[in-house]
Amino acid sequence: MTRGTQPHPLVVTLVLDDDTTARFEAERTALFPAGRTKVGAHLTLFHAVPGERLDLVRAQVAEQARRAPFTLPVTEVMALGKGAAYRLDSPDLVALHADLQRAWWDDLTRQDRQPLRPHVTVQNKVDADVARATVDRLRADFTPFTATGEALAVWRYVGGPWEPVERYAFAPPAP
Repeated sequence: MTRGTQPHPLVVTLVLDDDTTARFEAERTALFPAGRTKVGAHLTLFHAVPGERLDLVRAQVAEQARRAPFTLPVTEVMALGKGAAYRLDSPDLVALHADLQRAWWDDLTRQDRQPLRPHVTVQNKVDADVARATVDRLRADFTPFTATGEALAVWRYVGGPWEPVERYAFAPPAP
């Protein structure tokens, strides 16, 4: 639960629909070097919110989940230098991220203060030549498709694997 005297940092992700998650997970299994992936396919919104802010994070993530699920076009394969990812495009997700970013600004790392570039990594930690070949192969077969954002999830980063804290399914407020 803690790292020294500080609680483990929190990771906040967007949960995608089951079919999209299964597709990305199958690609990660095939493309990541053996033993190098500690978590499943995911779209990270925040990488390291201070763990001592858990109560605030849970309350604000729950509030953001008071919305209908929304679509995210998967628009292209992108190169990561030593990996490959799929870019997703969603004004709804960018707005959701910006709301949380404003609320947590003083506690965020430099990485988490950056504008959101939604993507799901399917390969990382390989030689640049291997990554380029993967990107070329994925691009050759790529057809844009649409994913659905179904929930937000909060995790604890425990030095590699993540421990789930809570999942917040999207559900619009009752009229």
